[in-house]
Amino acid sequence: MPDRPLLLKATGLNLKRRHKQVLTDISLELHAGEILTLIGPNGCGKSTLIRILLGLEKVDSGSVWRRKPLTIGYMPQHLQLEPRLPLTVLGFLRLARSAQDSAIHGWLNRLGIQLLVNQDIQDLSGGEWQRVLLARALLLKPDLLVLDEPVQGVDVQGQHELYRLIPTLRDELGCGVLMISHDLHLVMAATDEVICMNGHICCSGHPDLVSVSDAYQQLFGQRTAPIAHYTHHHDHQHCLVGHTDDDSTAETRQP
Repeated sequence: MPDRPLLLKATGLNLKRRHKQVLTDISLELHAGEILTLIGPNGCGKSTLIRILLGLEKVDSGSVWRRKPLTIGYMPQHLQLEPRLPLTVLGFLRLARSAQDSAIHGWLNRLGIQLLVNQDIQDLSGGEWQRVLLARALLLKPDLLVLDEPVQGVDVQGQHELYRLIPTLRDELGCGVLMISHDLHLVMAATDEVICMNGHICCSGHPDLVSVSDAYQQLFGQRTAPIAHYTHHHDHQHCLVGHTDDDSTAETRQP
């Protein structure tokens, strides 16, 4: 996307751990306003690549360029907190840099979890915790939004609600989005470019092209459901954790 500012560029990244080659010759670019999704099987190096791109881990060779200044909102796949720490959702989000209560309540409402504001974070379900982590990333007003498996622990309806929201967030914030998933058929309508990787880049391009490529079929052909856009007809609304507006009997589950 030559007409949009370049946010991030990686060139020839290589990483070996304990005699195992984790990443081989990875190169990519991400521009403002672009949604780039990394897909691949578990253990293929997706999360490691994200950490390298964010400057959290070093490579054996290759380089990463990041625009300066660049505000990054990062939603990690896992975030472990001290289980004995008494902390509500509001208290946790107040820890975000320069977070104001008005913005916190705004994002909680936008993500359909406003009722959780005074809930202890240890009592959240997996899907609710994912939404709180997303709110935390959005509070930073990022130039680059990084989402590592953002629908982990979220039911199917909530997954599709979230993937429909991501392009809207991109447009509102004018940010780039770097996302990890292992299901191309879920993210297909919510991404501009896909990189399919398994330690190296197997194929890349628009999701329509990647889904029919030989490399993708060899990697996922026997295990991946047919790619299709999701439609759901109803006369009620879901929040992003999958509850309906009139669902007063939903129970809170331990993560």
